[in-house]
Order: sequence, then C-alpha cells, then structure tokens
Amino acid sequence: MSDDFLKLDNQLCFPLYACSRQIIRLYKPVLDPLGLTYTQYIALMALWETDHISVKQLGERLFLDSGTLTPLLKKMENQGLVRRERSLEDERVVVIHLTHEGRQMKEKAADVPRRVVSCVNLSQEDAIQLHHLLHLILEDTRSNACALKKTE
Repeated sequence: MSDDFLKLDNQLCFPLYACSRQIIRLYKPVLDPLGLTYTQYIALMALWETDHISVKQLGERLFLDSGTLTPLLKKMENQGLVRRERSLEDERVVVIHLTHEGRQMKEKAADVPRRVVSCVNLSQEDAIQLHHLLHLILEDTRSNACALKKTE
C-alpha cells in the first residue's frame, strides 16, 4: 500500500473537519451576544422548522446522540428557550417544545446566516454544489451502507 494514502493532504476527512471547525468559529462572535452556542443555534433552527418533536427525532435531524443532546436541551431549558415533557401517548418519549422566548429568538437570530455567509467567499453555484455533496455524504454515512468493522 502506498504511503500516499496516509498523507494528510490526500484525506477527504481532514478538510471537512478543519472547515467545519473554521465555520463554527465564525459563528461564535455572532451567537455570543444571543447567549447561544452553535449547537444550541442549530437545535433552535430545527425546532423553528418543526416544533413539538421528540428528543430522538431532534437527534436524528441534527446527527447528535442522546449523550450530547440531553445536556444541551437541559441547558436550553434552563435558559428558558425550550420545555421538555413526557409524551402523553408514551411516557418513554420526551417531547421538546419551544417556549415564547425560544420562538422570539428566531427574530433575534434572523441576521446570523447573512453575517456568516459574508465571511465565506464562495459563488452561489459552488455553495449549492457543496451543500448537495455534503448532504450526499451525510445520507450515505447515516444509512451505514459501509459498516466498518474493528480490525484486530
């Protein structure tokens, strides 16, 4: 096997990882005045689209496991942005509801995407293509079409 496979510059994962970190870093100064982290922001965006969803559904939408999502939602509940309650149909299911403050945060955050996009120099066509390709990767990896086994 060639050493080229192990060169950092030849890995798809590295620029995805580094780019993700850089983009999230761009959000910080825009979200700090709102009292939000990036993960709270994307949770709110998902809830603005579909309120009253289960923790499981929200986790699937955000690609987050319950170990990450539960403390996040607790913090958001303490901030008054969401309310968690057990489903009346199945008490094992916890449903997330936006509070009045959580719904109002949508207006406060309305300018966030424009401000962040202004820092990224991509044409609209490139941005659309990148968005499409990233979603293809997400869906392929979610489906576990390629289940990697632990090597001994």
